[in-house]
Amino acid sequence: MSAEFDHLLTGAGFFADPYPAYATLREHAPVYWSEAWGGWVLTRYDDAVEILHDPARFSSAGRIDYLLHSVSAAERNRLDALATHYRAGIAHVDPPDHTRLRTLVARFFLPKWLRSMEPTIAALVDGLLSDAASGDGGMDLIRDVAFPMPAIVVLGLIGAPVEDRARFRTWALGVNELFAAGGRVAPEVAARAQQHLAELRAYIEDLAAARRRRPQDDVITALTQDLDAGKLSEQEMISTCVTLFVAGHDTTTNVIGNGMIALLRHREQWARLTAAPDLAPAAVEEIMRFDTSVQRGWRMTTRPVQIREQEIPAGVMVLPMFGAANRDPAQFPDPDRFDMARTPNRHLGFGQGIHFCLGAPLARLEMTILFQQLAARFPHLALTGDALQWRHDVALRGVESLRLTMDSREGVL
Repeated sequence: MSAEFDHLLTGAGFFADPYPAYATLREHAPVYWSEAWGGWVLTRYDDAVEILHDPARFSSAGRIDYLLHSVSAAERNRLDALATHYRAGIAHVDPPDHTRLRTLVARFFLPKWLRSMEPTIAALVDGLLSDAASGDGGMDLIRDVAFPMPAIVVLGLIGAPVEDRARFRTWALGVNELFAAGGRVAPEVAARAQQHLAELRAYIEDLAAARRRRPQDDVITALTQDLDAGKLSEQEMISTCVTLFVAGHDTTTNVIGNGMIALLRHREQWARLTAAPDLAPAAVEEIMRFDTSVQRGWRMTTRPVQIREQEIPAGVMVLPMFGAANRDPAQFPDPDRFDMARTPNRHLGFGQGIHFCLGAPLARLEMTILFQQLAARFPHLALTGDALQWRHDVALRGVESLRLTMDSREGVL
């Protein structure tokens, strides 16, 4: 079966458009062992939801060790710092440790804080769009807005200088490369990820030391105080800060690009949004379903399980494919149609279950504000026709850059 379908998951065309491959698997092999990805690939909505809501059988712990078993024992020994970091991360643990860490982090995303951030984010987006539109009649949405906006917001939340966002971007891309190939990793990729992670961790350690000397109203101060109070370990504190930045900007950056592409390829939907920018929240939900940046989850089986007719042993990786589940016709009628009016829309763009994305309300707010302003200010935006360069990443879908043209009437703001 691997020989029959793995070519669908490994060809260059997969990254430009994975959805035909997902449709084939969903119909013919919804629970499928991929030798190329080193795990069981699940493409139906109900199966993905079952996995996300059953941490007793499908664990978030042990995943980094499974991933690193694709390299030699000698190489694994050299990657011990990398493995140790991820074993302590909030996304890589189960209850009760996950419950404890999530409780500490959740207080940073309360509705009161989000309401207070709305004018700040709106002003930030306004300034970024004005700067982007002041040039040659076009913009690179990724470079000019989709990266800096969430990066500035999350760095402000953590307490890091926003001027360092380019360094954080380099670190995040290097770390995320670790997960780009499913359940396998090349040793040189793992070594690069460990180096980027070491630099990022050293930065956070220095920042934590500075906050001990001079506390501020930010995440790094609060978590350092939690560390001193014995509520979490130093390893957990640093891992949590890394997760907040990496998960708090890269996913949003990519889904903004994906969403803009979807809207501009469906001009009738873009026209609806430009006529009524208050439809932006609905547009965001359909973007998260239609072409989410986080394409897959991953869990480890803790015991032998059966999914549909397939027996799966303990100790292996299962990969619920969110991108595939979000196009499952059993859950979403006419799933390949982009429709802002779609309801209900219980997509898996933010996951489900105990690991549901803590930053989902912030991401929704950021995207809503951005698409409202784009629609109101630049109704004649269009893709340039340049070939899109999609990231070669099975976990995180997005384009490297996104050049857009603006009608001359929008060039003066």
